[in-house]
Amino acid sequence: MTPAQLSVAFFLQMFVIIATCRAVGWVAKKYLGQPQVVGEMIAGVILGPSLFGLLAPDIQHMLFPKESKTILYVGAQLGVGLYMFLVGLGFRSEHFKSNAKSAAAVSISGMAAPFLVAVAIAPWLLSQNLFGKGIDTFQATLFMGAAISITAFPMLARIIYERGLTNTPLGTLSLSAGAIDDAGAWTVLAIVLASFGGGPMVAVKAIVGGVAFVVLMLTLGPKLLAPLGRWAEREGKVSPSLLGVVLMLFMLSAFAMDAIGIHAVFGGFILGTVMPRGVLSREIKKQLEPFAVIVLLPMFFTFSGLNTQLNMVNNVGLLLVAAVILLGSILAKGGACWAAARLTGQDNPTALGIGALMNSRGLMELIIINIGLQRGIIGPALFSMLVLMAIVTTLMASPMFELVYGKKARERGELGALNEDEDDAPPVLASVRP
Repeated sequence: MTPAQLSVAFFLQMFVIIATCRAVGWVAKKYLGQPQVVGEMIAGVILGPSLFGLLAPDIQHMLFPKESKTILYVGAQLGVGLYMFLVGLGFRSEHFKSNAKSAAAVSISGMAAPFLVAVAIAPWLLSQNLFGKGIDTFQATLFMGAAISITAFPMLARIIYERGLTNTPLGTLSLSAGAIDDAGAWTVLAIVLASFGGGPMVAVKAIVGGVAFVVLMLTLGPKLLAPLGRWAEREGKVSPSLLGVVLMLFMLSAFAMDAIGIHAVFGGFILGTVMPRGVLSREIKKQLEPFAVIVLLPMFFTFSGLNTQLNMVNNVGLLLVAAVILLGSILAKGGACWAAARLTGQDNPTALGIGALMNSRGLMELIIINIGLQRGIIGPALFSMLVLMAIVTTLMASPMFELVYGKKARERGELGALNEDEDDAPPVLASVRP
């Protein structure tokens, strides 16, 4: 295709992508009680070969020609990197300080049990040729452990916020555990990426570079970035010039992580966690969230959907693998978090609520498995199974939480009106309505 043809195809694609994601997201929110983003995850699969390509393959191929996937890929990476930057902006260190002991117990348990599942099933999955060439058992185990143990931290924050639980023991404990959990999963993924391909020097560059970047950002970052916060406070807003500086820093951070062989999302998230809070963080979220959530993230969901081929899971053996992954993920993650919460003194409804929330994978899972597919760690069939697991566990989160905790909490009068100000909203999707 010529550049002019690609341009025409791109704008038509974006019309279809945005329209489908908004429509399916609206249906999910209105009739299923799910956040908008859950419907958009499903919309991405609908637009791919699993449904649209199955029912109308010629039209689907015409709308999403092979040559245009490169453009979608770049937009998807920008979208998910910016999303993680916004997640980092909403990250609150006080969640760690107030619940460190219980949160660590829940988080460690919620990672240890999925990793035991990964140890058990990784050799089996390798024997089914579901991983890429050159992947050994150790790498497969680490990747599956990270994929199964990840928590949809932004969605967890959204559910807690919408139900008025932000400052309750359940809310603070869940957010603390989710943050620790995801930090651990991303660290494991970074190790897998660093060890995959290119020899030992590539791994050394990725690990040493990643550690150096994190240490630099966490130690010197707040001090170096403080003038940006004072600039915003002085003007009472984020001006175009200031927003330009922030975006340049985001691009540089994403570039640094990509260049050393990890991934752009790490750079975006770490930068977000050390940005000054107050006017700067609040106004950046207001200015960037709508475009990131409405335009860029749907590109990521669609790109994931185009790589999802559920029809590849087409025999009893692969269906069994998919079922084992799904059930193992749910029981290991939810059960371990429930047990840890109980052992650290939480009552049963609270522990069950924590287990239900922590069991959601959401967009975090899609990010991990997309990286795995792009780097050749997993094959298309396993990718599709993990997409299915991500959708099912995410769909389960809200109704399961309502079933095991919501009604009981209302009876105790714990779910009242929100008293928090606007800056207490979850970092992503709180201010963007369908």
